[in-house]
Amino acid sequence: MAAKRDYYEVLGVTKTSSPDEIKQQYRKLALKFHPDRNQSAEAGEHFKEISEAYAVISDPEKKQIYDQHGHAGVDGRYSTDDIFQGAQGGGFDSIFESIFGRGGGGGFGFNQQRGSDILYQTSVTLEDVLHGKKVEINLQKQIQCDICNGSGAKPGTNKKTCGTCNGQGQVRQTRNMGFASFVTAAPCSACRGQGSIIETPCNECKGQGKKKGSKTVSFDIPPGIDSGDYTVPGEGNEIPDGENGDLIVRVNVQPHSKFNRDGKDIFYDHDVSMIDAALGCEIIVPTLEGTEKIKVDSGSQPNTIIKLKGKGVTHINYRGKGDQFVRIVVNVPKKLNKHQKNLLDEFRKTSD
Repeated sequence: MAAKRDYYEVLGVTKTSSPDEIKQQYRKLALKFHPDRNQSAEAGEHFKEISEAYAVISDPEKKQIYDQHGHAGVDGRYSTDDIFQGAQGGGFDSIFESIFGRGGGGGFGFNQQRGSDILYQTSVTLEDVLHGKKVEINLQKQIQCDICNGSGAKPGTNKKTCGTCNGQGQVRQTRNMGFASFVTAAPCSACRGQGSIIETPCNECKGQGKKKGSKTVSFDIPPGIDSGDYTVPGEGNEIPDGENGDLIVRVNVQPHSKFNRDGKDIFYDHDVSMIDAALGCEIIVPTLEGTEKIKVDSGSQPNTIIKLKGKGVTHINYRGKGDQFVRIVVNVPKKLNKHQKNLLDEFRKTSD
């Protein structure tokens, strides 16, 4: 018989690892080596080994004995049943439940069936980002059959309880892993996990309980939205006796002809002549909600920034509205007539 490996080495932890770290590492290895998920010939032995290691070092009393005396101390004091009996209330059940679901130590458990998601793509303007937008679409998807009300059985007939699984939808097997018995479960092949058999299918949906159809779906695109995917719960493909899928709305915020956006703030470039920048002037600039008159101070330099407080947009992740920043772009004329050149030359002489 091969010598036992060090329990800490088996789990990939150390003597100073915290209980949470040990539990997390065991959960990771249990996922990897549980025989229901890993069909390799060595999986069962690896699973027994990591489970025994966890049963010892997750129990404070057994861990202390193991740290002092090694395998000899534990094996001399506890039988295999004692090791696992003490550990069952200390974490195995919760770990198996979190990994495989309720319904059996180490089994998979069966969740409610869920319809598939549907992707819908749409574009919005920067004005939509400011105000939000209500969208109404005619969505082609799987809907519940209105003839059989989703049962799949022809009206006037009923489903029959599956005799193989007795209506449970799953067939359980008890497996002896050497240290304990694990109950595993698999979908019933006779009824495909439904728990019932349709002997006379509905003519409309052919026993599926669902069919292709359309539904008008309304949803709101909230103010402050950004490009990305957003979920409308329950508006995906429908499934009888299960959970509807979701509608995934892929939003693309279109580039604006005048403004650039950065989060809550928007940016706008406004051209002024070098004369207006030097002498100062008033300009009218566009905003998302109209126009705004602002003053350009005399002596304004190229790329001067003027802030319009509260003229930006909201953002889903932040409170309040952003600002609009106006960048002054000073235009220098490329062509001058003789009179203009003389004036500028005179200005240069008098400014020296």
